[in-house]
Amino acid sequence: PRHLKAGQDVHMHFVPEDGGGMRFARMKIPLDSVKTLIVYRGAEGFSSKLHEKEVEKVARAQKTNIEVSLYGSAAKAGIPKSVVTEAIRIYSWNVDFQRDVRKGDGLEVLYDSFETDNGHVVKTGDILYAKLTLNGKELPLYRYEMADGRVGYFGADGQSLKRTLMTTPIDGARMSSGFGMRRHPVLGYSKMHKGMDFAAATGTPIYAAGDGVVEKAGRFSSYGKYVRIRHNSELKTAYAHMSKIKTRVGARVTQGQVIGYVGTTGRSTGPHLHYEVLKNGQQINPRSVNLPTGEKLTGQDMKKFKSEIKKIDERYARLVADQKYADGQKEKKHYN
Repeated sequence: PRHLKAGQDVHMHFVPEDGGGMRFARMKIPLDSVKTLIVYRGAEGFSSKLHEKEVEKVARAQKTNIEVSLYGSAAKAGIPKSVVTEAIRIYSWNVDFQRDVRKGDGLEVLYDSFETDNGHVVKTGDILYAKLTLNGKELPLYRYEMADGRVGYFGADGQSLKRTLMTTPIDGARMSSGFGMRRHPVLGYSKMHKGMDFAAATGTPIYAAGDGVVEKAGRFSSYGKYVRIRHNSELKTAYAHMSKIKTRVGARVTQGQVIGYVGTTGRSTGPHLHYEVLKNGQQINPRSVNLPTGEKLTGQDMKKFKSEIKKIDERYARLVADQKYADGQKEKKHYN
């Protein structure tokens, strides 16, 4: 009962009794698109059961040309928001979605979708293939599970786009202030800004820019709620003004893991993420850090990966062709 919400449907069934009254017989509560709870009166009292619709995993292929925003164009093309968010996370090691994406660019995706028999999407799964086109340059990525069980996304040449640090540790944010001298919005005088600010709504997830160990998590001076991660002997990253911290000192975090949420704690005029990169203890311009790319597949992994690429490309092309045919049939039927 604690999980029932205002507006939730509850179906009650009563049957007539000999004395003229009505007797409760059954209650049905749809919990979500898949599960329905049924409580019923039997000969020996009340019983209950949970009815679940069958869910099937299917592959979906979609593509869109960006008109105004990536999210808006994707929604218009029928690409779920969760898939777009995951694509942004995958590409965020190399792509700054605030500055690099322009009108006319495009996105293709092949992803798993879990659906009921009537076509209702329960959830989306892994992205199997994605291709982001930026200013005419194509950046295809393929999901691949390596021989040791690790999973990553690689270009057609077997090179991972993953870098030591992500370019932007937050989705869909606008950079409101860069690294360098500026007039401080609170103090009112020129002061060196030793990081980058990303304006975003309170509660927007903040990601760990790279693998590492949390060495500070809590309130820290004018930074408000603050997290600092040590990535190696030289590099650290810091995240400030959070509304909530979702990690602890000593925790080992992985690249892309949510470590907190945007807020406006500390010396701040509005909700944003203040992001710093420290090299040998000194704040540096995050865009000046020359970071090596990730690993490259070789040997049997590369041979198997090439075979997987061929299968995925054929699968994507077939699904897109089927989608075009289905859309054409709908248009023809509508015209008739």
